[in-house]
Amino acid sequence: MKRGTSRDIRTANRYEVLRQIIAESPTSRQELAAATGLSLATVATLVGELLDLGLITEVGFEDSAGGRPRGLVAVDTSGGALIGVDVAETYVHAELFDLSLNVLARADEDMRPDESRPEQVVGHVAAAVASVVARAGVTDARVLGVGVSVPGQVDRDTGVAEYAPNWGWHDVPLLGLLAAHISYPLHLDNPLRACAVAESWFGAARGRGDAVVVNLGTGVGAGLILGGGLHRGVSNSAGEWGHTTLVLDGRPCHCGNHGCVEAYVGAPGIMQHLRELSPDSPLLHPGDQTATVAALARAAAAQDPVALDVVRTTARYLAAGLADLVNLLNPEVVVLSSWVAASLGEPLLTEVRAAVSRHALRRPLDATEIVLSPVTTDPVSLGAATFALEGALRSAGTPRGTARTVRRPRHPVGWTAPGT
Repeated sequence: MKRGTSRDIRTANRYEVLRQIIAESPTSRQELAAATGLSLATVATLVGELLDLGLITEVGFEDSAGGRPRGLVAVDTSGGALIGVDVAETYVHAELFDLSLNVLARADEDMRPDESRPEQVVGHVAAAVASVVARAGVTDARVLGVGVSVPGQVDRDTGVAEYAPNWGWHDVPLLGLLAAHISYPLHLDNPLRACAVAESWFGAARGRGDAVVVNLGTGVGAGLILGGGLHRGVSNSAGEWGHTTLVLDGRPCHCGNHGCVEAYVGAPGIMQHLRELSPDSPLLHPGDQTATVAALARAAAAQDPVALDVVRTTARYLAAGLADLVNLLNPEVVVLSSWVAASLGEPLLTEVRAAVSRHALRRPLDATEIVLSPVTTDPVSLGAATFALEGALRSAGTPRGTARTVRRPRHPVGWTAPGT
């Protein structure tokens, strides 16, 4: 069994205390102890560390019944900035946050289908990061870190994008390539974990011990909150539900298999539903997933029969896959997240709920809510920024402004993965 060191435990406790302060500012040390289950003495020590780091501040006192007034602490929003970057197959979206995780600036970079080589993606990420820093007007010293979410399977310790099927990437040393262009501390993960963290901090999974956050975009997967914590799996690969088989010998998937969930409910799969149903539909924008899904959403809201049929077909496939998750994991909530879910909204949710009831076992389904994400900003960027915050707390004690060492790639900068 892999055991955490005392440093790991201390970092996790510091992270949990700060997370609670962000959620409940202002709050007292006594309230933090009750919410986290840590002793008051431990909380007092951790609060002192966070004060020394300039991440929180004392904001006064509140009366307590029959005792001394309790000191209150809150996040010091001027104590630093965090950047979260959502790298998807068709765009790069970056957001800069204060320490309360309020958005201060946003920037977008469009990516064409022929811009999937590692050095091209890195260029877009670097441009988006520079843009949000300039728009927010923050100094370099205030940026505590940059979290970057990239599709596919990621080794977050080495910074290697091990497999991104939609781009044909294998073992791309992405963090090292990024470090050649971005001077801030960097933290790499994927959208499944980012969405799950965003929902557990600010969304429908907050306060839930067991939750499934379904990422519906070009790719599809499931972020897992199990036993109150983010479940990564032994190789940070948990949640690749989008590449489970839904239809035997079905549609080809980018991963090389056939009949995967992603091939039916990801944006390209939705476009294929529309193409099969109505090849000449004006709703179809060849080569533009975002425009097609947006057109479908508008048409479904207007009760267009073709759009409603596509949404219903998508929901049937999605529900069959979700029923497996409900039966297997017995979660309190299933959250439909990311841009496809946000675009199709209530029409998709209504159809999914009805279809899941036809596939899932009654007892686990009765205990499960299925909801749309209530997170108002990009959940992937928000979750990626929390990874940067976690990294800043992990490196507490290192002089401010010092980036953690990134393992440099064996390949030269500009290296292109085979087949890209």
